[in-house]
Amino acid sequence: MKTHAFKFFTIAILIFGFNTVFAQNADSLLRKMDNLMSAFKDRTATVKIILTDNKGEVKEREAEMKQKGTDMKLYRYTKPEKQAGVCTLSLPGDVMWLFMPAFDEPIRISLLAKSQAFTGTDFSYEDMESRSYSQRYSPSLLETSDPKVYVLKLEPAPDNKSKYTKILLYLNKEFFYPEKMEYFDKRDEMIKVATYKYSKQGKYWYAEEVLMKDLKKNHSTGIIMTELKFDQGLKDDEFTVEKLQE
Repeated sequence: MKTHAFKFFTIAILIFGFNTVFAQNADSLLRKMDNLMSAFKDRTATVKIILTDNKGEVKEREAEMKQKGTDMKLYRYTKPEKQAGVCTLSLPGDVMWLFMPAFDEPIRISLLAKSQAFTGTDFSYEDMESRSYSQRYSPSLLETSDPKVYVLKLEPAPDNKSKYTKILLYLNKEFFYPEKMEYFDKRDEMIKVATYKYSKQGKYWYAEEVLMKDLKKNHSTGIIMTELKFDQGLKDDEFTVEKLQE
């Protein structure tokens, strides 16, 4: 009787211990990705945005981007002329602002509006959120036959009012940057997929190209980052609501 009890106890430890290790690995892997994506003090860049509709028609935009740390980011559109001056600002505390020259004052983006398209692209305001993935999602590690990537299932944390029920993250095993993310809705259908091309400049990795595809609309948005500069000594006062109207 004691022998059977001991065997059962040993098996239980192995099973639950293995699951605990898996959970710890998933958390650790997601934090490694977050750390890689936010290793810089600040950065500036020119961002080219390419929109492709379901008929293959292409529209291009351009924006200037400034970012300090993980939770202060400013986008200011410069091209085409009708888009020039449109700005978005992300601030600490999960706060986002939008300014459009046609209106007199910046508009604060509510939690409910974060599922909407980010200035007409295939990214939502939620996708552009400044909080780290490890703050917003609970990860678990999935099995995969691909020796080059880890596959993590990300489910929204209790305080994350997400429109996604899960995201499948394909994480580069050598450098810990994302190669692909698949987004699922409440019906467990994949609705969007993002693919990434990462490059290294100096000691920092960055997403040189990102392609987000909306599978329902057959529409895509490509982002190409150029003229990238790191650690320029940006000040906090460059990320204020007042700056949006300059």
